Amino acid sequence: MLRRIINLLPTEESRAVGMTTGGMIALVTGQKLLGAGLFARGVAELERKWREQHPEFDGTLQHRWYLATRYYEKTHSDPTNRVLHLVGTPMIMLGVGGLLLSRPARPIWLVSVGTFTLGWALNLIGHALFEKNAPAFADDPLSFLVGPVWDAQQLGLIRGARKASFRGRRPASTVTVHVGEPAQA
Repeated sequence: MLRRIINLLPTEESRAVGMTTGGMIALVTGQKLLGAGLFARGVAELERKWREQHPEFDGTLQHRWYLATRYYEKTHSDPTNRVLHLVGTPMIMLGVGGLLLSRPARPIWLVSVGTFTLGWALNLIGHALFEKNAPAFADDPLSFLVGPVWDAQQLGLIRGARKASFRGRRPASTVTVHVGEPAQA
């Protein structure tokens, strides 16, 4: 049923976003394997689309992470949105953990659904009202990983990770990808 709904979406990219969203919805409804599968497939499709849109990119995973981090920071510049993410993203992560580790319709699962949902609500409010842009994952799927790491760095839970990543400079590569602009070789 969910797959039929996703297939009604008009573009490959919207279907990929639909799969990631559908995966999260499936997880909240207690369908862990379906949720994880849809989410992973959606993120993989978004990454494939990102690479199609940036054919000049031939960098390492470390360079890809660097580009995703720059894009994430660029799309999260409003101070209120950043605060909402510093609260909301850890709530999402805790909610996911509880949803994966508990049985549906049990007290811990119900709290996890609420935590997960409230975390997403805070992040979406931050984008809609303050940042006035879409969540970063729609354009760069690594934001699903970069976001929690960035928040942990901002909260001081990960020390030095930022300095260790290229020591503040762009990694060497034969390619330049302009974040938020058309890619150029």
